[in-house]
Amino acid sequence: MSQRSGPLASSHTEEDHSEQTLRPRTLSDYFGQERIKDSLKISIAAAKKREEALDHVLFHGPPGLGKTTLAMILASEMGVSIRITSGPAIERTGDLASLLTSLQPGDLLFIDEIHRLPLSVEEVLYPAMEDFAVDIILGKGPKARDVRLKLNPFTLVGATTRYALISQPLRDRFGAAYRLDFYDELALSKIIKRSASVLNSQIDDDGVIEIAKRSRGTARVANRLLRRVRDYAEVKSDGNITAKVAIESLAQLEIDHLGLDQMDRELIKIMAERFNGGPVGLDTLSAAISEESDTIMDVYEPYLLKIGFIHRTPRGRTLTKNAYEHMGIEPNINELQQPLI
Repeated sequence: MSQRSGPLASSHTEEDHSEQTLRPRTLSDYFGQERIKDSLKISIAAAKKREEALDHVLFHGPPGLGKTTLAMILASEMGVSIRITSGPAIERTGDLASLLTSLQPGDLLFIDEIHRLPLSVEEVLYPAMEDFAVDIILGKGPKARDVRLKLNPFTLVGATTRYALISQPLRDRFGAAYRLDFYDELALSKIIKRSASVLNSQIDDDGVIEIAKRSRGTARVANRLLRRVRDYAEVKSDGNITAKVAIESLAQLEIDHLGLDQMDRELIKIMAERFNGGPVGLDTLSAAISEESDTIMDVYEPYLLKIGFIHRTPRGRTLTKNAYEHMGIEPNINELQQPLI
Protein backbone atom coordinates (compact mmCIF):
# COMPACT_ATOMS: atom_id res chain seq x y z
CA MET A 1 0.00 0.00 0.00
CA SER A 2 1.43 3.34 -0.98
CA GLN A 3 0.75 6.50 0.92
CA ARG A 4 1.14 10.06 -0.25
CA SER A 5 2.25 12.90 1.93
CA GLY A 6 1.62 16.60 1.84
CA PRO A 7 1.07 19.65 4.01
CA LEU A 8 -2.21 18.28 5.35
CA ALA A 9 -1.61 14.56 5.02
CA SER A 10 0.59 12.80 7.53
CA SER A 11 2.99 10.01 6.71
CA HIS A 12 4.19 7.05 8.71
CA THR A 13 7.44 8.85 9.60
CA GLU A 14 5.49 11.32 11.74
CA GLU A 15 4.40 8.59 14.15
CA ASP A 16 6.33 6.30 16.41
CA HIS A 17 7.91 3.56 14.30
CA SER A 18 7.07 0.78 16.71
CA GLU A 19 3.43 1.84 16.76
CA GLN A 20 3.36 1.56 12.97
CA THR A 21 4.89 -1.91 12.97
CA LEU A 22 2.33 -3.10 15.52
CA ARG A 23 -0.60 -2.01 13.38
CA PRO A 24 -2.21 -4.98 11.61
CA ARG A 25 -2.36 -4.58 7.84
CA THR A 26 -5.21 -6.98 7.06
CA LEU A 27 -8.58 -7.78 8.60
CA SER A 28 -7.37 -11.30 9.37
CA ASP A 29 -4.66 -9.84 11.64
CA TYR A 30 -7.09 -7.43 13.30
CA PHE A 31 -8.50 -8.98 16.49
CA GLY A 32 -11.76 -7.91 18.09
CA GLN A 33 -14.66 -5.85 16.71
CA GLU A 34 -15.93 -8.99 14.97
CA ARG A 35 -19.30 -7.53 13.97
CA ILE A 36 -17.64 -4.59 12.27
CA LYS A 37 -15.07 -6.82 10.55
CA ASP A 38 -17.78 -9.08 9.12
CA SER A 39 -19.66 -6.10 7.72
CA LEU A 40 -16.50 -4.55 6.24
CA LYS A 41 -15.53 -7.83 4.56
CA ILE A 42 -18.84 -7.84 2.71
CA SER A 43 -18.51 -4.18 1.70
CA ILE A 44 -14.96 -4.74 0.43
CA ALA A 45 -15.90 -7.85 -1.54
CA ALA A 46 -18.90 -6.11 -3.10
CA ALA A 47 -16.90 -3.00 -4.06
CA LYS A 48 -14.18 -5.12 -5.65
CA LYS A 49 -16.74 -7.17 -7.54
CA ARG A 50 -18.32 -4.01 -8.99
CA GLU A 51 -14.90 -2.40 -9.46
CA GLU A 52 -16.10 0.66 -7.58
CA ALA A 53 -14.77 2.77 -4.75
CA LEU A 54 -15.77 1.62 -1.29
CA ASP A 55 -18.72 3.51 0.19
CA HIS A 56 -17.98 6.26 2.71
CA VAL A 57 -17.46 4.96 6.26
CA LEU A 58 -17.63 6.61 9.68
CA PHE A 59 -15.97 5.09 12.75
CA HIS A 60 -16.79 6.44 16.20
CA GLY A 61 -16.00 5.48 19.78
CA PRO A 62 -13.45 6.13 22.55
CA PRO A 63 -9.82 6.78 21.55
CA GLY A 64 -7.35 3.95 21.08
CA LEU A 65 -9.78 1.34 19.76
CA GLY A 66 -8.40 1.14 16.22
CA LYS A 67 -10.24 3.67 14.07
CA THR A 68 -7.11 4.79 12.24
CA THR A 69 -5.89 1.21 11.93
CA LEU A 70 -9.17 0.13 10.35
CA ALA A 71 -8.93 2.97 7.83
CA MET A 72 -5.45 1.85 6.83
CA ILE A 73 -6.62 -1.76 6.57
CA LEU A 74 -9.47 -0.70 4.27
CA ALA A 75 -6.98 0.95 1.93
CA SER A 76 -4.74 -2.10 2.03
CA GLU A 77 -7.58 -4.54 1.39
CA MET A 78 -8.84 -2.42 -1.51
CA GLY A 79 -5.34 -2.01 -2.93
CA VAL A 80 -5.51 1.78 -3.01
CA SER A 81 -3.59 4.70 -1.51
CA ILE A 82 -4.64 6.54 1.63
CA ARG A 83 -4.32 10.18 2.60
CA ILE A 84 -4.46 10.89 6.34
CA THR A 85 -5.41 14.23 7.87
CA SER A 86 -7.54 15.60 10.70
CA GLY A 87 -10.41 18.01 11.10
CA PRO A 88 -8.41 20.78 12.85
CA ALA A 89 -5.74 20.65 10.10
CA ILE A 90 -8.22 21.62 7.38
CA GLU A 91 -8.86 25.27 8.10
CA ARG A 92 -9.96 26.54 4.67
CA THR A 93 -12.11 25.20 1.87
CA GLY A 94 -9.11 25.44 -0.43
CA ASP A 95 -7.20 23.02 1.80
CA LEU A 96 -9.90 20.40 1.38
CA ALA A 97 -10.26 21.07 -2.34
CA SER A 98 -6.53 20.52 -2.78
CA LEU A 99 -6.74 17.17 -1.01
CA LEU A 100 -9.79 16.01 -2.93
CA THR A 101 -8.47 16.93 -6.38
CA SER A 102 -5.24 15.03 -5.72
CA LEU A 103 -7.01 11.71 -5.07
CA GLN A 104 -6.76 9.00 -7.69
CA PRO A 105 -9.71 6.71 -8.56
CA GLY A 106 -10.66 4.59 -5.56
CA ASP A 107 -8.28 6.34 -3.14
CA LEU A 108 -9.19 6.68 0.50
CA LEU A 109 -9.22 9.96 2.42
CA PHE A 110 -9.11 9.53 6.20
CA ILE A 111 -10.16 12.49 8.36
CA ASP A 112 -9.56 12.00 12.07
CA GLU A 113 -11.54 14.14 14.52
CA ILE A 114 -13.95 14.86 11.72
CA HIS A 115 -16.33 16.53 14.16
CA ARG A 116 -13.86 19.45 14.35
CA LEU A 117 -14.14 20.39 10.69
CA PRO A 118 -15.12 24.06 10.22
CA LEU A 119 -18.69 24.42 8.93
CA SER A 120 -17.56 26.07 5.70
CA VAL A 121 -15.22 23.16 5.00
CA GLU A 122 -17.84 20.59 5.92
CA GLU A 123 -20.24 22.04 3.37
CA VAL A 124 -17.66 21.47 0.64
CA LEU A 125 -17.73 17.78 1.54
CA TYR A 126 -21.43 17.40 0.76
CA PRO A 127 -21.20 17.50 -3.06
CA ALA A 128 -17.83 15.75 -2.91
CA MET A 129 -19.32 12.77 -1.09
CA GLU A 130 -22.54 12.61 -3.09
CA ASP A 131 -21.58 13.70 -6.62
CA PHE A 132 -17.76 13.45 -6.58
CA ALA A 133 -17.55 17.13 -7.37
CA VAL A 134 -16.29 20.20 -5.56
CA ASP A 135 -17.52 23.76 -6.03
CA ILE A 136 -14.98 26.57 -5.83
CA ILE A 137 -15.32 30.31 -6.33
CA LEU A 138 -12.82 32.03 -8.59
CA GLY A 139 -12.24 35.74 -8.24
CA LYS A 140 -13.86 38.27 -5.95
CA GLY A 141 -16.70 40.73 -6.11
CA PRO A 142 -18.87 41.09 -9.24
CA LYS A 143 -16.40 39.08 -11.33
CA ALA A 144 -16.49 36.07 -9.01
CA ARG A 145 -17.78 32.88 -10.60
CA ASP A 146 -18.62 29.44 -9.33
CA VAL A 147 -16.76 26.54 -10.91
CA ARG A 148 -17.55 22.85 -10.35
CA LEU A 149 -14.59 20.49 -10.55
CA LYS A 150 -15.18 16.80 -11.10
CA LEU A 151 -13.39 14.45 -8.71
CA ASN A 152 -12.25 10.89 -9.09
CA PRO A 153 -14.48 8.45 -7.18
CA PHE A 154 -13.00 8.15 -3.69
CA THR A 155 -13.83 6.84 -0.22
CA LEU A 156 -14.07 9.16 2.76
CA VAL A 157 -13.39 7.50 6.10
CA GLY A 158 -14.16 9.67 9.09
CA ALA A 159 -13.26 9.02 12.72
CA THR A 160 -14.52 10.73 15.84
CA THR A 161 -14.69 10.30 19.58
CA ARG A 162 -17.67 12.70 19.72
CA TYR A 163 -20.32 11.25 17.44
CA ALA A 164 -23.04 13.62 18.69
CA LEU A 165 -21.01 16.65 17.54
CA ILE A 166 -21.14 15.59 13.88
CA SER A 167 -23.92 17.43 12.10
CA GLN A 168 -26.87 15.41 10.83
CA PRO A 169 -26.29 16.35 7.15
CA LEU A 170 -22.73 15.00 7.33
CA ARG A 171 -23.72 11.83 9.18
CA ASP A 172 -26.41 11.08 6.61
CA ARG A 173 -23.88 11.09 3.78
CA PHE A 174 -21.89 8.17 5.15
CA GLY A 175 -22.90 4.82 3.75
CA ALA A 176 -22.13 3.09 7.04
CA ALA A 177 -21.36 4.17 10.59
CA TYR A 178 -19.73 1.81 13.07
CA ARG A 179 -19.25 2.24 16.79
CA LEU A 180 -16.09 0.59 18.09
CA ASP A 181 -16.53 -0.98 21.52
CA PHE A 182 -13.99 -1.76 24.22
CA TYR A 183 -12.14 -5.04 23.70
CA ASP A 184 -12.69 -8.04 25.92
CA GLU A 185 -9.79 -9.79 27.62
CA LEU A 186 -9.63 -12.56 24.99
CA ALA A 187 -9.25 -10.10 22.10
CA LEU A 188 -6.66 -8.09 24.02
CA SER A 189 -4.70 -11.26 24.73
CA LYS A 190 -4.57 -12.02 21.00
CA ILE A 191 -3.44 -8.47 20.27
CA ILE A 192 -0.70 -8.65 22.90
CA LYS A 193 0.55 -12.03 21.63
CA ARG A 194 0.72 -10.72 18.06
CA SER A 195 2.48 -7.53 19.14
CA ALA A 196 4.98 -9.47 21.25
CA SER A 197 5.78 -11.61 18.21
CA VAL A 198 6.32 -8.49 16.09
CA LEU A 199 8.60 -7.04 18.79
CA ASN A 200 10.49 -10.36 19.13
CA SER A 201 9.61 -10.50 22.82
CA GLN A 202 9.15 -13.74 24.74
CA ILE A 203 5.95 -13.73 26.80
CA ASP A 204 4.04 -16.53 28.49
CA ASP A 205 0.27 -16.87 28.78
CA ASP A 206 0.18 -15.61 32.36
CA GLY A 207 2.15 -12.52 31.38
CA VAL A 208 -0.28 -11.87 28.54
CA ILE A 209 -3.24 -12.10 30.91
CA GLU A 210 -1.72 -9.68 33.44
CA ILE A 211 -1.17 -7.06 30.73
CA ALA A 212 -4.59 -7.64 29.16
CA LYS A 213 -6.35 -7.12 32.52
CA ARG A 214 -4.71 -3.71 32.86
CA SER A 215 -5.26 -2.52 29.28
CA ARG A 216 -8.55 -0.69 29.94
CA GLY A 217 -10.23 -2.58 27.09
CA THR A 218 -8.12 -0.59 24.64
CA ALA A 219 -5.74 -1.93 22.00
CA ARG A 220 -3.50 1.15 22.08
CA VAL A 221 -3.06 0.87 25.85
CA ALA A 222 -2.30 -2.86 25.53
CA ASN A 223 0.53 -2.18 23.07
CA ARG A 224 1.87 0.70 25.16
CA LEU A 225 1.95 -1.41 28.33
CA LEU A 226 3.56 -4.29 26.45
CA ARG A 227 6.44 -2.06 25.37
CA ARG A 228 6.96 -0.81 28.93
CA VAL A 229 6.89 -4.34 30.34
CA ARG A 230 9.31 -5.45 27.63
CA ASP A 231 11.75 -2.69 28.69
CA TYR A 232 11.47 -3.76 32.33
CA ALA A 233 11.99 -7.43 31.44
CA GLU A 234 15.12 -6.66 29.43
CA VAL A 235 16.69 -4.60 32.23
CA LYS A 236 15.48 -6.31 35.41
CA SER A 237 14.99 -9.87 34.19
CA ASP A 238 16.18 -12.21 31.46
CA GLY A 239 13.94 -10.62 28.83
CA ASN A 240 11.13 -13.12 29.25
CA ILE A 241 7.81 -11.58 30.25
CA THR A 242 6.12 -13.61 32.96
CA ALA A 243 3.20 -12.76 35.21
CA LYS A 244 5.62 -11.76 37.98
CA VAL A 245 7.60 -9.47 35.66
CA ALA A 246 4.40 -7.91 34.28
CA ILE A 247 2.97 -7.25 37.76
CA GLU A 248 6.23 -5.71 39.02
CA SER A 249 6.73 -3.45 36.01
CA LEU A 250 3.14 -2.21 35.92
CA ALA A 251 3.17 -1.60 39.67
CA GLN A 252 6.22 0.60 39.11
CA LEU A 253 4.10 2.57 36.64
CA GLU A 254 1.37 2.89 39.33
CA ILE A 255 -1.12 0.92 37.25
CA ASP A 256 -3.34 -1.31 39.39
CA HIS A 257 -4.96 -4.63 38.52
CA LEU A 258 -7.94 -2.91 36.85
CA GLY A 259 -5.76 -0.66 34.74
CA LEU A 260 -6.40 2.51 36.75
CA ASP A 261 -3.48 4.93 36.83
CA GLN A 262 -2.62 7.77 39.17
CA MET A 263 -4.94 10.26 37.44
CA ASP A 264 -7.89 7.86 37.56
CA ARG A 265 -7.42 7.36 41.28
CA GLU A 266 -6.95 11.09 41.85
CA LEU A 267 -10.22 11.80 40.05
CA ILE A 268 -12.09 9.26 42.18
CA LYS A 269 -10.45 10.47 45.40
CA ILE A 270 -11.35 14.11 44.75
CA MET A 271 -14.94 13.20 43.91
CA ALA A 272 -15.20 11.21 47.14
CA GLU A 273 -13.43 13.57 49.53
CA ARG A 274 -14.13 17.03 48.13
CA PHE A 275 -17.54 16.56 46.55
CA ASN A 276 -19.02 13.85 48.79
CA GLY A 277 -19.24 11.44 45.87
CA GLY A 278 -21.18 13.83 43.68
CA PRO A 279 -23.13 14.81 41.80
CA VAL A 280 -20.47 17.14 40.45
CA GLY A 281 -20.42 18.99 37.14
CA LEU A 282 -17.78 18.27 34.53
CA ASP A 283 -16.38 21.81 34.54
CA THR A 284 -16.12 21.81 38.33
CA LEU A 285 -14.35 18.47 38.27
CA SER A 286 -12.03 19.72 35.54
CA ALA A 287 -10.99 22.71 37.65
CA ALA A 288 -10.51 20.54 40.73
CA ILE A 289 -8.02 18.16 39.12
CA SER A 290 -6.48 20.75 36.76
CA GLU A 291 -7.35 18.76 33.65
CA GLU A 292 -9.25 19.75 30.49
CA SER A 293 -12.90 18.75 30.56
CA ASP A 294 -12.57 17.18 27.10
CA THR A 295 -9.74 14.99 28.39
CA ILE A 296 -11.86 13.82 31.30
CA MET A 297 -14.80 13.10 29.00
CA ASP A 298 -12.84 11.38 26.23
CA VAL A 299 -9.94 9.68 28.05
CA TYR A 300 -10.81 8.89 31.66
CA GLU A 301 -14.58 8.81 31.88
CA PRO A 302 -15.42 6.13 29.24
CA TYR A 303 -13.47 3.41 31.05
CA LEU A 304 -14.68 4.46 34.51
CA LEU A 305 -18.23 4.28 33.18
CA LYS A 306 -17.55 0.89 31.62
CA ILE A 307 -16.32 -0.70 34.85
CA GLY A 308 -19.12 0.91 36.86
CA PHE A 309 -17.07 3.34 38.95
CA ILE A 310 -18.92 6.53 38.03
CA HIS A 311 -22.43 7.29 36.91
CA ARG A 312 -23.81 10.14 34.84
CA THR A 313 -26.91 11.86 36.13
CA PRO A 314 -28.75 15.01 34.97
CA ARG A 315 -27.11 16.85 37.89
CA GLY A 316 -23.55 15.64 37.23
CA ARG A 317 -21.18 12.73 37.83
CA THR A 318 -21.54 10.52 40.90
CA LEU A 319 -19.34 7.80 42.35
CA THR A 320 -20.63 4.25 42.69
CA LYS A 321 -20.23 1.77 45.50
CA ASN A 322 -17.69 -0.15 43.42
CA ALA A 323 -15.43 2.91 43.26
CA TYR A 324 -15.45 3.36 47.04
CA GLU A 325 -14.66 -0.32 47.60
CA HIS A 326 -11.81 -0.31 45.09
CA MET A 327 -10.22 2.77 46.64
CA GLY A 328 -10.81 1.60 50.21
CA ILE A 329 -12.67 4.80 51.04
CA GLU A 330 -15.59 4.83 53.47
CA PRO A 331 -18.49 7.09 52.41
CA ASN A 332 -19.29 9.71 55.04
CA ILE A 333 -22.70 10.13 56.62
CA ASN A 334 -23.90 12.58 53.98
CA GLU A 335 -22.98 10.24 51.18
CA LEU A 336 -24.77 7.33 52.87
CA GLN A 337 -27.98 9.34 52.65
CA GLN A 338 -27.59 9.38 48.87
CA PRO A 339 -28.25 6.20 46.89
CA LEU A 340 -24.97 4.62 45.73
CA ILE A 341 -25.45 3.18 42.25
